[in-house]
Amino acid sequence: MAKLLYVTATPKTDSKLSKGMQLGEAFIDAFKQEQPDVEITHMHLYDMDIPVIDMDMLYARAKLSFMGKKIEELSEGERKQISDMHALADRFIDNDYYVFVSPIWNLGSPAILKSFMDNLFIAGKTFDPDPGNRHGLLTGRKAIHLQTRGGIYSEGPLKDFNFGDQYLTTALRFLGIEVLPTVYAEGVDHFPKEVPAIMAAAKESAAEAARTMARG
Repeated sequence: MAKLLYVTATPKTDSKLSKGMQLGEAFIDAFKQEQPDVEITHMHLYDMDIPVIDMDMLYARAKLSFMGKKIEELSEGERKQISDMHALADRFIDNDYYVFVSPIWNLGSPAILKSFMDNLFIAGKTFDPDPGNRHGLLTGRKAIHLQTRGGIYSEGPLKDFNFGDQYLTTALRFLGIEVLPTVYAEGVDHFPKEVPAIMAAAKESAAEAARTMARG
């Protein structure tokens, strides 16, 4: 049975209030039509206690890498941080498909999404750290980013400033995951009268992307 991880990084959980959640629902519904037996896990990041890279985490990772320490030699706080990080990474790894939903905020994604991604970069588990052959280990998986944008970022003066989408898709590819083209609804703040048409087109694009992913 295929497994799909649905990651939402928006404070809004109600699709009536969140355009991103509407895109997510359109994608998930279409995917399930193609693969009715798919097992879907929803991670709403704002409801999770996500490990962050604080002092304990920073020193723990350093001690286990270039300092040559073993896990037993870490402090209790450091061991918990590393354990929590690996547990979250394991939950992520145990999937075949990934769907990320996030808005663009101030040229990037919500900070909680970056914190989540920080837990996935584990040398030897998700990527090979060999400087001469560094590559991702999460091959054979597919992901997509569904993004809502208040302005226009697909063209024009802001085209090179969507760092949220650039970071997420690059990070996933670094880990070895095949990333489908991003589906977006943009201009939703700049063109309020056009929002119904913008969302209708974006939902259809999300559904078509889901069908492509599920059939692929």
